[in-house]
Amino acid sequence: MARAVARRWLAKVATAEYRIRVMYRAREYRNLPNLLRAFRDGKVKIANLHPVQDLGVREDFDFVEVWSHNYEGLYKLGQWFEKQDFDTTGIW
Repeated sequence: MARAVARRWLAKVATAEYRIRVMYRAREYRNLPNLLRAFRDGKVKIANLHPVQDLGVREDFDFVEVWSHNYEGLYKLGQWFEKQDFDTTGIW
């Protein structure tokens, strides 16, 4: 019985989350995580893209990981990064 209740609850609240990693280039790109947070908050425009409201940003040593429930917004943001000559992992 508990498994059935847990299964129904998970099916109701679970949503897909998409992630992309953006690798830093050889020359340093300053404040990329802050740029992405400002984009999320609507303070900065990036290439005529609509802000992704639930954008999550995590910085690591040689990459920035970005995630969201909005597949289309994250896909367009990933395309923008690739046009700027960044290496990405693609959406997963």
